[in-house]
This record gives sequence, C-alpha cells and structure tokens, in this order.
Amino acid sequence: MRWPLTPRQEQAIVRLLLLFLTALSIFILAFIIFFILRHGLPVLSWEFLVRNPREMGKEGGIFSTIIGTIVLIILALTLATPLGVGTAIFLTEYTPEGRLTRIIRFGSECLAGIPSIIFGLFGFILFVTKLKFGWSILSGSLTLAFMILPTIIRTSEEAIKFVPQAYREVSFSLGGTKWQTVSRVVLPSALPGIATGVILSIGRSIGETAAVIFTAGSALRIPDSLFSSTRTMSVHFYILAREGISLSKAYGTAAVLLISILSVNIFTYYLMNRFLRKYS
Repeated sequence: MRWPLTPRQEQAIVRLLLLFLTALSIFILAFIIFFILRHGLPVLSWEFLVRNPREMGKEGGIFSTIIGTIVLIILALTLATPLGVGTAIFLTEYTPEGRLTRIIRFGSECLAGIPSIIFGLFGFILFVTKLKFGWSILSGSLTLAFMILPTIIRTSEEAIKFVPQAYREVSFSLGGTKWQTVSRVVLPSALPGIATGVILSIGRSIGETAAVIFTAGSALRIPDSLFSSTRTMSVHFYILAREGISLSKAYGTAAVLLISILSVNIFTYYLMNRFLRKYS
C-alpha cells in the first residue's frame, strides 16, 4: 500500500478499525455475561428465588433482597422521573438560553460527577441522622433519586431538543397552547429518548451498593413499611463475596441481577419500538 493513502483507502482502514472496536466491545459484553451466567445459573432454583436468606445469607435464598430492590427502585424512579422530566421541559420549552439555564445545567453535571459514596454519606447524614428516617427504604430511595436525577435531566433534555421545531410551529398554527404542544406533540415524540434515560437510571439503581448500604441498611427481612431497613441484591452480592460467606450464592445473586437488567432493557426497547411504529 503506497503512502500517502487515497481517500478510498483511508475510508477502508477507518471502517475496519471501527468494525474491530465494535466487535471488541461486543466480545467484552458477551464474555461478562457468559462468565456470570456460567457460575450463577447452576445455583438458581425455585427455592433460591422464593426463600429468604438465613445465617447472613449462607443458607436460604434471596427473596427478601428481590423485594427490597424492586421497592427501592420503584420509589426512587417515582420521585426522580417527574422532577427530572419537568426540569428538562422547563429548560428547553419555558426558559430562554441564559444564565439561569447554564447554572441549572452546571449543577446537574456536577451531580452526575459526584461519586456514589458521597451520595451515600450525604443521604446518611441528612435522611438517616438529621431527619431521623433511619436506615430505611425511604432514606435509600431519596438518595437514589438524587443520584439518578442528572441522568434523567440530561437525556430528557437532549430528547426534547431533538424534536423538530416544525412540530411546535404546526401545533401553534392550529391554535394549540404551549402546554398542549408540549404534552401532545413534544413529549410523545421525545418519549423514546426519555425512556432511555429512565432505563439507564434503573440499571444504575439496581447495581448501586455504596449509596444504598449507608442509607437503606442491610436487613435480611422483608420490609413492611417505608421506614423498614432492607437489603438490595447488589448489597447482598457484595456482602456475600466480600465477607466470603458463600461465593456460589454470590454468583447466583449476580446472575439474577444480570438477567433482571437484560429483561428490563429488552422489554422497554420492545415497548419503545411499538410506540414508534404507532406514531410513524
């Protein structure tokens, strides 16, 4: 191959390089999934899923940790999603570009860069100690809501910006108000992008350990109120592996976590594709 390269040759090299990087990323993902499932699937059984942990997790299953994870994530998303999407609508539709929008974006970017252990310390001091919520689902979900809020704001804002301006102009020309345009034109068009942000938030919430163990605690019983302490699957996996209690059950818990995240992603993308076909 002669030097300098022709534009066609440069294009071919770049194409091969990008193809190699894509294949490498897929291989790494497939290897992680294979490794976890290879060690975790033999542990899974009906008893493992429906029985509560006993003897610090050495015996029994993970039922209470599944319940704790689901309740914690649902409550965190219930708190963070309206606030995040509302902030994105305010920044893109109701406020002109200026100092206020720059301050809000700067604040959300700073929140996105804060380590999760700092969120855990903040939640412990504010919710557990000062507000006296204790180690509870409420403390953990509030901390998680603060942590995933920047992700929802940024993805929702970009999704709303991506909606063509012509859609808004047509709505206004037909006599639609600002809110009618936002709720019936902009948000349905931006819903796939907003849902992507929510999916990313679910993934981060499921896998979070530091912020949760400082605020929600690590009780193995099934929670019976918002002020009950609970242990999520990620915290359970961490304790089992870190303390050497049961490596096989740690792999089983990791397999359930992985399958849960993959199922949520697949189901959500299926719903988004149906939604897009409906509005096409």
